[in-house]
Amino acid sequence: MPVISFASPKGGSGKTTAALLLATEIAQKGIGVTVIDADPETYIDSWSRLPDKPAKLKVIKSPTEQSIIDDINKASAETPFVIIDLEGTANMLVAYAISQSDLVIIPLQPSNLDAKGAAKALQLVKQQEKAFKRQIPHAILFTRTKAAIRTRTMAHIQEELIKAKISVFQTQLMEREVYRSLFSFGGTLETLDTNEVYKLQDAIVNARAFAGEVINLVGKPAKRQAKQEAEVA
Repeated sequence: MPVISFASPKGGSGKTTAALLLATEIAQKGIGVTVIDADPETYIDSWSRLPDKPAKLKVIKSPTEQSIIDDINKASAETPFVIIDLEGTANMLVAYAISQSDLVIIPLQPSNLDAKGAAKALQLVKQQEKAFKRQIPHAILFTRTKAAIRTRTMAHIQEELIKAKISVFQTQLMEREVYRSLFSFGGTLETLDTNEVYKLQDAIVNARAFAGEVINLVGKPAKRQAKQEAEVA
């Protein structure tokens, strides 16, 4: 089953928000998903105690370095998707989780400070690829961007990523107050009151586009394997 990790050593990158949006969008489709909340702040665990959590979404709180791989394996046996919100430090728990991932998503605000943090996360992915002798798919996700603005800093970062041949999500998670509302009121974007939040439908479209792109990415290895097996048969 796909294991998707969100990794960033830079606080405020939108990591936890992106992880929650992906989890809720998958769960709303009737697909089981387990979120492993490995961030010491446990924001997703706190969210799970609020009303309207999707029935298909389960949250495991704060695994340890010693338990993380077992937690991932157990969750993978129970639900089709496992999403891990990692803490913002490069420790062994983070390294172990990355080593077990089918996709590592690295959130990045369009700033030089965030770019440096993303570089550290990318380096950690590369280290795990060498240690476990396998490719670990990974991609940069731009977060908290403005719909009508592409700053010089963002343009420069995008150019550097292209030069380095680093995958980047086509979808960007925009800066939206409604995303923060989830952590206050619970539930999903679809369960929020349209009269109480601004531009809710735009946020829903944005989140669905992101979730669809993720599902497409994690589905590619499975499709390739199925094709290879069919050719052998």
